[in-house]
Amino acid sequence: MTVTLDQKPGWAEADRLAALRAYDILDTPRETAFDDIVNLVARVFDAPIAVVNLIDEGRQWFKAETGLGVRETPLDTSFCAHAILMQDRMVVPDATRDERFACNPLVTEAPYLRFYAGEVLKSAEGLPIGTLCVLDDKPRPEGPTPLQMNALQVLAAQVMTQLELRRSLSRQRQSESQFRAIADSMPQMVWSTLPDGFHDYYNARWYEFTGVPEGSTDGEGWNGMFHPEDQDRAFALWRRCLETGEPYEIEYRLRRHDGVYRWTLGRARPIRNEVGEIARWFGTCTDIDDLKRSDQAKELLSQELSHRIKNIFAVVSALIALSARQHPEAKDFAMAVRTRINALARAHEFVRPHTESSKPTVGSMTLHAFLTDLFKAYSELSGKTRVALTGDDATFDDQAATSVALLFHELATNAAKYGALSCDGGRVTLDTRRLGDRFVLTWTETGGPPVEGPPSKEGFGSSLATLSVEGQLGGRLERNWLPQGLQVVADLPATALSRRRAAQNVA
Repeated sequence: MTVTLDQKPGWAEADRLAALRAYDILDTPRETAFDDIVNLVARVFDAPIAVVNLIDEGRQWFKAETGLGVRETPLDTSFCAHAILMQDRMVVPDATRDERFACNPLVTEAPYLRFYAGEVLKSAEGLPIGTLCVLDDKPRPEGPTPLQMNALQVLAAQVMTQLELRRSLSRQRQSESQFRAIADSMPQMVWSTLPDGFHDYYNARWYEFTGVPEGSTDGEGWNGMFHPEDQDRAFALWRRCLETGEPYEIEYRLRRHDGVYRWTLGRARPIRNEVGEIARWFGTCTDIDDLKRSDQAKELLSQELSHRIKNIFAVVSALIALSARQHPEAKDFAMAVRTRINALARAHEFVRPHTESSKPTVGSMTLHAFLTDLFKAYSELSGKTRVALTGDDATFDDQAATSVALLFHELATNAAKYGALSCDGGRVTLDTRRLGDRFVLTWTETGGPPVEGPPSKEGFGSSLATLSVEGQLGGRLERNWLPQGLQVVADLPATALSRRRAAQNVA
């Protein structure tokens, strides 16, 4: 008798076999969990034979059996192959009276089976993969009791629970194996901890770099690998991140296998479960020693170049002063040139690379800090604050320093000569506002000599200011000659003041 398994609507034999093999159960040794189930169901039915039967291609294989004495039989004589064609279960009270099985060799010959009751085993996807069944060599015309069938159903569910657990463990082992393969192939040192920070995993690169025995840095042993000067700082930050769930990031010196300490970047992020609790931390350590030394060398070179540029400003200013003494008729021109050079030197001093000891002398690298420093000389002419800064501050660097210095040096110098700062009661307000993707600087003079209108021709200083804003900063410059004083509006792209803000906008 040939049994065809692809007759049931809703599933194909290829899909059913794929579902069965996904459990990775075929041809595995006997296991107590499954043996206990078949022994129990045999007692419940008071039957001599019970099996956990999995229907493979061309055979039925028994994960567990009692009373049968074999691990597999051909599919052609299988009662269970018929069972999986049914909806959920199949009961045969007397096989000799059932046309499906009356001629079956297992019925007509030893072991002369008569009674069969089976519950279909279905995968999580609803595909039938086998049965939990009991068999007897005596017919049972009255069939099984409701209690017996209920027990069969419950125990079949337990079989599937065991199979699903096995599949989950197999997938977990496969996932862990893949993770370890990926982690061990990475150039970074990879580590992982439990939610409380207990380190329980390091990849091969960690042990290769540090040279320590495997497992010796589990728990909190990792901190002893850091430079003594970095240990307290690293451990304190790690404890704080464990308490708050904030990402961990720090630079420290890590001892290499040869005893040399190398600068390392440590990073870690928490992995949270479905309710938001931290289930695990995953982190990396990246050797950045060569990069750090390269950056330090570049910083030293940059500082040396900046120092030389500062000296060049001083030499040029001194040469102009010397030339002015030899040519008195050029004194006014020389003074104007020197003040512009000094403004550029002040801008360079503000934004050039500094050491830790030089940083406090220039303050924070912001637009307001720079302008305050630039206007200091004009504000102190009468011992009062003559130039008031209002509005929004902004990140500021050498991208805009030269142009901004030239613009406001010209405005302040002209105000001191002809405008608001030429009178004791005169004042200047510089308002800076971030308006969407624009940054608008408004220079307003009040309390100075009355303004009769724009000059008849534009001087060199005005041309330089216009070039600084429109040519260098990509903005627009507007002059309003109001009766109460000059008003100048510089409308700039918000990205013109800082490379950092420009990069943020691109990102």
